[in-house]
Amino acid sequence: MSYVSYLRLGMALLWLFIGSSSQASMAQTEPSLQPHIETELGKPRLLGQAPFRWFGLKIYDAQLWVGEQGYQPGSAPLALNLQYARELHGGKIAESSEEQMRKLGQGSATERAGWLKAMRSLFPDVQEGQHLTGVWLPQIGVRFYLNGKALGVINDVRFAHAFFAIWFDPATSAPSLREALLRNANK
Repeated sequence: MSYVSYLRLGMALLWLFIGSSSQASMAQTEPSLQPHIETELGKPRLLGQAPFRWFGLKIYDAQLWVGEQGYQPGSAPLALNLQYARELHGGKIAESSEEQMRKLGQGSATERAGWLKAMRSLFPDVQEGQHLTGVWLPQIGVRFYLNGKALGVINDVRFAHAFFAIWFDPATSAPSLREALLRNANK
């Protein structure tokens, strides 16, 4: 086989892999209410859900849960539950979060450095199938859970706004995910 033939075969296999992985995971998994979300929100309802992909690879399935007050960021609690589709290091999750905050213009450089330190100390390595949940606590900050077990709280209202902006700011780097999560926000 010539170099061009190998290149074509490689491209075909790549497209086959990306196409089959995206089609296989296009079917949404049935949402399951985690007990810690119910505890935090009272009578939660699923507002939206969607997978997050990076260059065709599924990273996680996201679910946005709200309480009886509905979607009112900063005024009413909400929970963002991420079920990971692959192993990721907690430090990388923290760094990616800080990078997205920076791109969105959230916080000062000093604030983001402090937030990065707090996230690095709190975020564990995740395995495929594990759930990492962030609960926005108005006037307090964010409480994090791994598979329903409390990890800790970052007591900073500005951090809470910056952290959830990663998914909900109109300038997010994942606009289709934002749209899917907020699809029923006005209902």
